[in-house]
Amino acid sequence: MDFLKDLWGFLKVRKKFWLLPLIIILLIFGVLIVLTSGSAIAPFIYTLF
Repeated sequence: MDFLKDLWGFLKVRKKFWLLPLIIILLIFGVLIVLTSGSAIAPFIYTLF
């Protein structure tokens, strides 16, 4: 949680709020890849990209 507080402080001080959607999308893709890496759903997920 300390990392998230530091990241939010950086975004707020530097006025870099445009980075927030980019970070969220990267986190969603990372979670999607981790959750589907060993499952039978993986081939269907990879065809979307």
